[in-house]
Amino acid sequence: MSHVRLVNVTKRFGSVTAVDSLNMEIEKGECFSMLGPSGCGKTTTLRMVAGFEDLTDGEIHVGGRLISSPKKNYYLPPEKRDFGMVFQAFAVWPHLSVYENVAFPLRIRNLPAAEIEKRMKDALASTNLTGAANDSPADLSGGGKQRVALARALAINPDVMLLDEPLSSLDPHLREEMRFEIKDLQRKYGFSIIYVTHDQSEAMALSDRILVMKLGVVQQIDTPLEVYNNPANRFVFSFIGLSNFLELVRVGGRVVLAENRLTEDGLRRGTGIDLPPELVPGEAVRGAEAFSLASRPSEIDFLGAGESGLRGVVTRRAFLGEIVDYRVDVGGQEMRVQKGRRAPGPEAGEACVLRLNRPFWFAESAE
Repeated sequence: MSHVRLVNVTKRFGSVTAVDSLNMEIEKGECFSMLGPSGCGKTTTLRMVAGFEDLTDGEIHVGGRLISSPKKNYYLPPEKRDFGMVFQAFAVWPHLSVYENVAFPLRIRNLPAAEIEKRMKDALASTNLTGAANDSPADLSGGGKQRVALARALAINPDVMLLDEPLSSLDPHLREEMRFEIKDLQRKYGFSIIYVTHDQSEAMALSDRILVMKLGVVQQIDTPLEVYNNPANRFVFSFIGLSNFLELVRVGGRVVLAENRLTEDGLRRGTGIDLPPELVPGEAVRGAEAFSLASRPSEIDFLGAGESGLRGVVTRRAFLGEIVDYRVDVGGQEMRVQKGRRAPGPEAGEACVLRLNRPFWFAESAE
């Protein structure tokens, strides 16, 4: 039985539907990330689980108990849900020591002094803050402040930890370090995590499963590997990882590159440049008059001039350390190719031939 369950959860703000009939189930001890662009509804969903937002419709269950249902006129207040929560802003009190910041939620629960002391020691030790217990959070780095917020959430022994973009204000090195610390804490304590982020690398590194949202609607729920390797639609492919899209049209039984613009009638015209014969459109676009060919920049090879493939001209070549990033004009559309810095490749201005090693086909039009 799932530990956290959302059933047809909907949230409307006036005429705007922020979350539309969301169904999801999270297992005990699972790290479940909600990923999507700003405004897609992921933080609103987290706030409904936390109890900070009312549901317009649907139900939320945690540990087999109902915690929110408008139709049943039931709402459990946030302070009785026993969730740990860490916000994007550190939300620590600078006038209190690290110890008192972490102890505060335990004191308002009127726990015995001995119990508070035990939980405090465990939480501070788990977040490497034991030596900073008497310091002011104002004297700590950004990573230190975020550890205080984590320790405070851990101290209440939560069943579920809600994390709302907790690492976005940290520098890249600290973000990577804190990802592993959060995962280690989850393994140690066994709580479930609902993690909201728009950073795909965070979601991929931390998650057992990922939910991808767009405009309040679920696009896909799956493991990070499946979301990356088998995206449900064009939006998921474009949002997870780097992506290329070539717009194609059918003309008299041929598949040709489309003009890189929409005409006055809202349609795309063919350029007359045929798709290479080895690129056979997949079942997903059978019968479609206009569709997309998608590829990852890292899954494209440069071929010899006499070989069959997509022909283009390199418009830019940029050295990015371990990789070289190419921009290639293919029939008026741009493709991005990334190769290792030691791999041979054309210079800017040179013609090239491309082989797409793992093409994807989407019937959706360009966004």
